[in-house]
Amino acid sequence: MDPSQLPSLAWFAHIAHHRSFTRAAAEMGVSRAALSQNLKALERQLDVRLLYRTTRDMSLTEAGQRLFDALRPALLTIDSAVRNLHEVRDEPTGLLRVNTSRIAAKALVEPHLGEFMARYPQLRLELVMDDGLSNIIADGCDAGIRLGESLAGHMVAVPITPMLEMAVAATPDYFARHGKPGEPADLIRHNCLCYRHASSGAIFRWEFTSPTIKDHDFVVEPQGSVITNDDDGMIRAALQGVGLIQHMELALREHLRDGTLVRVLQAWSKPFPGFYLYAPSREQMPAKVRALVDFLVDKREALAAPVPAAMPGNNRRKRA
Repeated sequence: MDPSQLPSLAWFAHIAHHRSFTRAAAEMGVSRAALSQNLKALERQLDVRLLYRTTRDMSLTEAGQRLFDALRPALLTIDSAVRNLHEVRDEPTGLLRVNTSRIAAKALVEPHLGEFMARYPQLRLELVMDDGLSNIIADGCDAGIRLGESLAGHMVAVPITPMLEMAVAATPDYFARHGKPGEPADLIRHNCLCYRHASSGAIFRWEFTSPTIKDHDFVVEPQGSVITNDDDGMIRAALQGVGLIQHMELALREHLRDGTLVRVLQAWSKPFPGFYLYAPSREQMPAKVRALVDFLVDKREALAAPVPAAMPGNNRRKRA
């Protein structure tokens, strides 16, 4: 069919429903004359009379009644679809797919799942675990969670954590047996737990910043008896006293607070940009994405941890 006829068909349906040009024009916010001229143009295009009109009355022709009977359910379906779109925009509903690293999911989302789902009972949440960098649009996700330094420039990103630090730690028993390193150079005499990147196969290098030499950043190649590409496995090994671990302080915080792990070399740790929730566009952002953004921003303050105030952030790449 000719798409240009769709507006005129909708106008005709309004006239037929009200059996009145005046009432139809008032509902649609147009003049009676404009509505009449539009209908005449439609009748010329279709080459059929749709209405009988007199100065006092109006009725449908047989062809007009047949057309109206066919149009009405179709227009109601379209109206319902448009209203559903407004509900999706205004009320968090449907499936929310979030691409996230395992660390971010475990530290930022999973502890609050019960509260979030209770607040938005019409939502279904799917966490797509991916420790690499993903194109959330190509992967069919609504949003993603990544470190700020890993984000593409065209994405809209909202910080959901404060600045973060890498922490070096081990159990009190480990330090009782091997002593504590006083500086990164001492790590050569310690068993360091090694993390292998699943994507590149490279061993993650431990990063430090000198507390006495300005802007002096350097890395240490960790050496040890255990290599893994699983963050939780590396933490479990550290908790068993196998060796030293370097990980985000956020991931070790619970163990540092209860004393099962003890932090060292803190003066050599430099804050870096934390996690962001990112989405393709701020304009016409779906209500379900906005709900997650607002929820995680509300939780951000509780994540604040003391960091050396005199040491500015950097842009080095961390495990996300």
